[in-house]
Amino acid sequence: MKLAAVTDWLADAGLHGLSLEDIVDGFLRRLNEAGVPVARSFVGMNTLHPMVRLRSLIWERGMGLRARFEFQHVEVDAPILQQSPFAPMLRHGIAERRYDLTSPPPGQEVPVFEELRAAGMTEWLGRIFQFGELASAGPERVGELFFVCSLTTDRPGGYSDAHLEAMRAVLPVFALAAKATTMRTVYQGLLSAYLGHDPATRVLAGTVQRGEVQGVEAVLFFTDLRGFTALADALPGRGLIGLLDDCFDCMVRPVTARGGEVLKFLGDGLLAIFRIEDRPRAETCAMALESAKEALALMASLAEARRARSLPTPELDIALHIGHVNYGNVGADARLDFTVIGPAVNEASRIERLCDALGRHLVISQSFARAADASRHELVPLGRQRLRGVREETELFGLAP
Repeated sequence: MKLAAVTDWLADAGLHGLSLEDIVDGFLRRLNEAGVPVARSFVGMNTLHPMVRLRSLIWERGMGLRARFEFQHVEVDAPILQQSPFAPMLRHGIAERRYDLTSPPPGQEVPVFEELRAAGMTEWLGRIFQFGELASAGPERVGELFFVCSLTTDRPGGYSDAHLEAMRAVLPVFALAAKATTMRTVYQGLLSAYLGHDPATRVLAGTVQRGEVQGVEAVLFFTDLRGFTALADALPGRGLIGLLDDCFDCMVRPVTARGGEVLKFLGDGLLAIFRIEDRPRAETCAMALESAKEALALMASLAEARRARSLPTPELDIALHIGHVNYGNVGADARLDFTVIGPAVNEASRIERLCDALGRHLVISQSFARAADASRHELVPLGRQRLRGVREETELFGLAP
């Protein structure tokens, strides 16, 4: 196989959006078929994600993809990253480095080179490709997005000049194909962090026009922090944001763990939905109810931990409702929000506002109680109440003791 066939395949793979795993495996297999004896390869890149800093994978001849790794932002100073042979290359702007694994090792060798020597490898070639996009322009930027790869051989004597010439010809095309798919992953991660997983998927699939909505039936999960406004006046900025983040963790984790979508943060509360699609209504209601119970339990644990340090904590109020909503793009021509609108959303907000008056941290609508067949034994009536803007009184429910 000639190198032209390898580069043609890479260009096609990048254009058609093959996964990074498929691109790496397909490229390295074809490179070996073209006569370049790559026994092992490492591929890694940084990303823009609120939790994940770096992703990487390892490929081995005869096995294909052997391992995948993700590193969190807090792990950026971990020894495995700081002792990588790519760390000094990135610091000093070195695009390529070769390492002879048959020469006598220095007194203190990079751990991965020790591993490769023990595996019978003879030469390591490392390349770095800067993508050019900046993580941010401010002082907290992660830095330029980059793609790194190493190609290691077990050929006696290492790579020949012809092998090196071939790799230098095709590696930029490999990096470009990898960029085509990894940038989509970056955008998916960013959109998911700010919009939620399902809205992000829909937006990337082309749901981008204002007014492009669909009617869905969903459980509405509406929350608010009782007493947060008073705390905001007393707490310093960083302390306030830290407290708010901790509170949102208590609300969000139970929802996303059970398939819910957090659509919007509303100051000191949030709006989430559990779409009723593949699961029965009663099961969806049970998932939402379990999420609410866990969120309240997590908030109680947070309050206890803060109380031990003499720190105040707001209380969490939650409303659960079910109804038909319009789900999709709403807003101005050039500034859209992917959310839900409809009378059911307004009703959920007004139910939540009754939590304090009813002495409850979880208040449930009559329509939810009717749909929650599997959870009805956990609910007790709180009497008929009037919601602002709603003509008829409605019965509300709370959790049984």
